[in-house]
This record gives sequence, structure tokens and C-alpha cells, in this order.
Amino acid sequence: MRKKIVAGNWKMNMNLNEGLELARGLNSHFTSNPIGDKEVILCTPFIHLGIVSNLLTAPGVTAGAQNCNDHKSGAYTGEVSAAMIKSTGAGSVIIGHSERRTYYGETDELLAVKTAEALRNGLRVIFCCGEVLAERQGNIHFDIVKRQLEKGLFVLPAEEFSKCIIAYEPVWAIGTGVTASPEQAQEMHSFIRQLVKDKYGKEAAHNTTILYGGSCKASNAAELFANPDVDGGLIGGASLVKEEFCSIVNAL
Repeated sequence: MRKKIVAGNWKMNMNLNEGLELARGLNSHFTSNPIGDKEVILCTPFIHLGIVSNLLTAPGVTAGAQNCNDHKSGAYTGEVSAAMIKSTGAGSVIIGHSERRTYYGETDELLAVKTAEALRNGLRVIFCCGEVLAERQGNIHFDIVKRQLEKGLFVLPAEEFSKCIIAYEPVWAIGTGVTASPEQAQEMHSFIRQLVKDKYGKEAAHNTTILYGGSCKASNAAELFANPDVDGGLIGGASLVKEEFCSIVNAL
């Protein structure tokens, strides 16, 4: 049975003290209000990661990173390897977020290498896919998502793929306040699950967690999560506010 997950992507926000205050508050809340068989992942900036990983003691709540380098180690000034992330106690890493694709030119081929490196170091991958507005308006959004998955993720053998989470993020809905309708979200999530079935089989498709990311907030989370193929959310701005994030988790 696939996991129901809410992952918070803090992006480049909050200094160390602010981040630790939020993490402590969330840990306290989820200790007093257990999440049961759900899972919460806090994907923090690198500077927070080691301390946050150690202070998260609530059952089912773990830390994750927002990116990793594609190399094992070496002269790559300013970069952080998957092994470094793993050493902090973090268990997950986001790969292929649209902001990485757009601002830093990350290609499907590079993301495939990053994914393999993360998995080799025992990290679970949250692999992002999604179309920009022009691609949605041009009615090629299914083609775009299919290409991103086939080139960036479906190169994995089945056993390695089983350690991955897919996050669908319509790029036109990220940070814009515009959210894909529940029908649009379900349509794409169902399409993605069928792609997984075609590649890895029915059982793999059933067990793969697919998250929605794109202006998901407390006011619309329950409606989005009610879809049969939406297994949770990758939350951006709303993950920076304790009450808002906790409400989204409750909606799941």
C-alpha cells in the first residue's frame, strides 16, 4: 500500500534560528497529534539539515534536502553530495524541481544521474515533473510529463524505482496562487500512474506515491487530496507557516 505523504519544501527561506524554531514547533505538534500511518518530510535548506534531522523525534516526521550534486565527491565548490546529505540523518531529497530545471538548466539526463547517485547513498528521491503554462495551453502537457519521467526516472530498474516518490507540479501554479483544479490534478496523476503501470507493472503503479505540488494550501488541500490518485502534497509557501502546514497534513 502506497504511503500518504506531505512534504514541505522550504526553498531558500528562513535563517538558521527561524528554521529551527519552525522545526521544533512542528515536531512538538506532531508529537502531541500523531500522524498515524501518514508521513511528513521537511525539506530544508542545507544549513538547517543536520540539526533538524536530529531534533525531529515525532513518529513519521523526517528531514529531507532540496537538491544534491551528481558527483560522489571532488572539486565542486559550493556543492553538496548525496553522501553528505545522508550523513546528516536526512532520508530524502527532492530531484528535478521546476526551479532547478528553469533557473539552473538541469536537464532530464542530469536528473537521471542525480537520482541514481541519491539512491546509491540510501536516500529516497522525490522526483518532480510538470509543465509550464505555454505547454499546458499548447495541449502538450502530457507529452512533457511523459518525457521528463521516461528520461529522468524510468531509466531505473524496478527495485530502485520503488524507492522513489513522484511529485507532479504544474509550473504555472507554483507560487502564483493559481492551483490546478482537482479535476486537472486527478487527470495528470492518473496519467502518471498509467505510465508507471506501463513501465513497471500494476503492482508498482499501485504502490507509487504521487504528490501534487502547486499552490496547495489549507483551504484547498482536502479537495485535492480527495482524488484517488493524489497521495499527498509537495508544499512550498504554506510549509513555512506552522498552522497552515499542520492543517494541510490534517487534510490528508
